[in-house]
Amino acid sequence: MKLETLNSKLRQLVALTVAALFVLPLLLVLTASLRQPGLPPPRTIEWLPPVMTWGNYRTIFQLVPLGRYIANSAIVVALAVPITLVTASWAGFALAQLHARWQRTLVVFTSALLLVPSTALWLTRYVLFSYLLLTDTLWALIAPALMGTSPLFVLLFYWTFRRLPQELIASARIDGAGVLRTWATIAMPLARSTIIAVSVLSFVSYWSDFINPLLYLKTQRYYTLPVGLQFLQQMDRTNWPLLMAASVVMVGPVVLLFLLTQRYFWPDGRLTGFGGR
Repeated sequence: MKLETLNSKLRQLVALTVAALFVLPLLLVLTASLRQPGLPPPRTIEWLPPVMTWGNYRTIFQLVPLGRYIANSAIVVALAVPITLVTASWAGFALAQLHARWQRTLVVFTSALLLVPSTALWLTRYVLFSYLLLTDTLWALIAPALMGTSPLFVLLFYWTFRRLPQELIASARIDGAGVLRTWATIAMPLARSTIIAVSVLSFVSYWSDFINPLLYLKTQRYYTLPVGLQFLQQMDRTNWPLLMAASVVMVGPVVLLFLLTQRYFWPDGRLTGFGGR
């Protein structure tokens, strides 16, 4: 009993240490954003600045049109994430219904696509988007969602749908359900954790995307938040409090989304161990 208690304490200590490694940088960015404008970063860990200046957050919106950039990023995320969920889950569901030999072949092919560096797609996509008149529009940033955004998302849905009891799928077919109805009423409701995981990952991918807006957008009013941060840095590279305030605006929605959804990553049985939830 004592050994089990010791092991439990050690696991909690390791978990708290790992959590601190991830949380501490966020806290330091937040405290640095409250320092007076123009001050250099502190040489030691500063939990709270002597004089907190919340006006830094107002100043960054006055220096650059950050509200417009945030709205553009929100539009991209609002469209790209649902499209990614539909297309990636369709591909994963179709893959899971194939014969075992075709499944192995396509899984190997999809896994190989993960090894292709994103830089290899820049020129091809630019030529394609130019031909389709999508450059200098937000659709150039949303278009990858039509293909599931990433092969990883397709594989995540495939591995989820593959574990579903095939009797359920067969029963639905016997009852006359088509492929889309089976996907919508049976497969997707049983893939909640994967849906949440892909939603969070695709949100982070599109929200923090810096390269694609830089490649495909030319008009300033279409720029997204990561490009806005680059503008702010170019205006005053040494004004760390303003840069950290903009970083908090950038990271805040991602942290909030994770806090809202992280409980769905736990199995139902594990949730009862945390405050009875």
